[in-house]
Amino acid sequence: MRNLYTLVILMLALTACGKKGPLHYPDMLVPSAPGAVTVSQSGSAVKLQFVLPDKDRGGRKLSGLAGVKISKRQSDLPREQLCNSCLADYFLFRKLDLGLLPEEVQRFGSRIVILDGDVSAGKTYSYSLVPFAADGSDGSSSNPVAISPVTPTPAPVIKAESFPTEIKVSFTSLPSVGRFVGYNIYRRTQQGTASYLPLNREPFAGMEYIDSGLARNTVYSYTVRSVVKLENGDVVESLLSNAVEGMLKDDE
Repeated sequence: MRNLYTLVILMLALTACGKKGPLHYPDMLVPSAPGAVTVSQSGSAVKLQFVLPDKDRGGRKLSGLAGVKISKRQSDLPREQLCNSCLADYFLFRKLDLGLLPEEVQRFGSRIVILDGDVSAGKTYSYSLVPFAADGSDGSSSNPVAISPVTPTPAPVIKAESFPTEIKVSFTSLPSVGRFVGYNIYRRTQQGTASYLPLNREPFAGMEYIDSGLARNTVYSYTVRSVVKLENGDVVESLLSNAVEGMLKDDE
């Protein structure tokens, strides 16, 4: 009996001396929700942007992120009348595999940009995002974002002029609807693909854009979208302008 009592005391002492860390519940090891989720109108399409999570729900560094599921809902109701917590009407719009993104999706570091061309003016579209891990487990869902596209605003008309050290892109028209905010300038090379993100971080309000720091013997193609703010506060990109090309001239 004494030996048994001694054994129990020893086991309790060993247990008390052991280090105890925080408990890691399985549901806290899944990816946290995507961040900076925004949706905007770009011509006749909707541009959805978000940042991939880098932490799990417990706040630890995330490993094994495999992709993101994007769910979509279409409604005839205006945004202010939608139920944000109602998920029954959503359908799986895209399941993005980060190792093999489709053509309509572009990645810029941790930022993902996708164009949805299957939209119509007068409808309301909502999007909700859920990341998933390599083992198939789903992470936290983002808060839904919604947009009500309007009839696309007209495209601007542009021209380009080449100089020895820069290319000047000029805008020769202004949008006729909404409050003019500026222009978004898009550039590509013959070998590259058109980026979903413009050269300028904020809409450019001038009438001439000077592009410098360019490579020689390279043809650059430019397109532009005007940016307007509607009465409801939405910021909308117009249809895409005509494409113009430029290449640095040899020094004269």
